[in-house]
Amino acid sequence: MHSHDRHAETTRPDPSRIERLCVERGLKMTGQRRLIARVLSEAEDHPDVEELYRRAAALDDRISVATVYRTVRLLEEKGILERRDFGGGRARYDPTDRGHHHHLIDVDTGRVIEFEDAEFERVARAIAERLGFTLVGQRLELFGRKGAPTPAPRGRSKPKA
Repeated sequence: MHSHDRHAETTRPDPSRIERLCVERGLKMTGQRRLIARVLSEAEDHPDVEELYRRAAALDDRISVATVYRTVRLLEEKGILERRDFGGGRARYDPTDRGHHHHLIDVDTGRVIEFEDAEFERVARAIAERLGFTLVGQRLELFGRKGAPTPAPRGRSKPKA
């Protein structure tokens, strides 16, 4: 390979996970869609559209926020992304190929922690069965505050500072 051969750099031998899903589902992959798919594949933190745009624009300043919105909507329609509402007024996105997991949302920072819990899975199945259903899916979103003190017993109020 010659040092002046730039073509080798631009062809990515291993397309991003999300790009692969797009191709499998028959989406035409433009350069901008490919970039958005890559940003989503690399994200560990359930970004919202504004954050996706910020990351994509850092890699290619020709991309518009409208393109990011359109692409995200398309990926949602195709079942590649799932919209999540973790509070804070902005929809955030989770790739559907990440396997089954639940979320704990830090209400102070907005950070989303993914977790799995076999005990919860058992309890969810048992509840569904008790109500006469077979569980086909579930979603657990917990909202918490790190290191939050336990609430004081009722009737005793703390003096105001």
